[in-house]
Amino acid sequence: MIRAMTLKALLLAGTVLAQFPDPEPCSGTCVNTHDPTIIRRDDGTYFRFSTGGRVAIHTAPSLEGPWEYEGAALPDGSNIPLEGNQDLWAPDIFEHEGTYYIYYSVSTFGVQDSAIGVASSPTMDVGTWTDHGSTGVQSAEGDPFNAIDANLINVNGNLYMSFGSFWEDLFLWPMADPLTVAPNSSPQQIAFDPPTTALEAPYIFQHGDFYYLFFSKGKCCGYDQEMPAPGEEYQIKVCRSAAVDGEYVDSRGASCIQGGGEVVLHSHGSVYGAGHQGVYNDPTNGPVIYYHYVDINIGYGDGQKQFGWNFLDFSTGWPVISETRSGLSLLSLQLA
Repeated sequence: MIRAMTLKALLLAGTVLAQFPDPEPCSGTCVNTHDPTIIRRDDGTYFRFSTGGRVAIHTAPSLEGPWEYEGAALPDGSNIPLEGNQDLWAPDIFEHEGTYYIYYSVSTFGVQDSAIGVASSPTMDVGTWTDHGSTGVQSAEGDPFNAIDANLINVNGNLYMSFGSFWEDLFLWPMADPLTVAPNSSPQQIAFDPPTTALEAPYIFQHGDFYYLFFSKGKCCGYDQEMPAPGEEYQIKVCRSAAVDGEYVDSRGASCIQGGGEVVLHSHGSVYGAGHQGVYNDPTNGPVIYYHYVDINIGYGDGQKQFGWNFLDFSTGWPVISETRSGLSLLSLQLA
């Protein structure tokens, strides 16, 4: 109780913080949802995949739920021969030409011996996933990047994978197809925060004339073991570019590879450490942002991560968390 009261005081004290609406309602299984990724199947069923349980699958009739656990996408783990191949992280769901692909990370905490793998399914149902192993996006000690936290985007038929976590932060790599990187290609840095190198979980979303690079900054995990300094917990930021490969800048023109970034969402009220986000152009709700967070009234453990989502308003040219799908948003006084 003292811990929760102290954190509430920190969130309310000092400088004026951005005001954000609370997450939209969630029913059913909304807890233990670390690194969520969502998609809606043509029959109206929503699928949510997350870290843990060898890529846990939940389904629901709407984003609000009720979310129901279905099972593991990869019950046998991954065939990538690296430590961590039975504890798969940070899935990303992607549909291409009628087939669904899950990109997952094989790694262990704090090391660069990592790889991004891929599995495919015609329906996303439990028991239909085929593991294809590594995409060719791998890293080892001494590389400038860590090969985790994948996200795929299709740009006029050309596929690109954004990825990265700490070290020299976020990169973009062209793909030959959904299963493998393009031959004779190399990754390009798209975001870097020199003071902290604490960026991860890139997600590129095309809206209008721009590509928006959403990413998470700060400490993601282990809040029940050690709390970060105020403001150093997970938060969601964004830069944008007219081209998928950059240069990405924020609203002040600061480059994303020089520490730039516009705040989209940070801790507020009982919401703490929101991050590992994705953005989905939902057929029912329009653009929505989804993420995990901890509710300070419930607990700080990694297994207590909640599934959160909100509407997004792009009417100013920059994504703003909105109260309604019509785009009526709260005043957002963002920190400089």
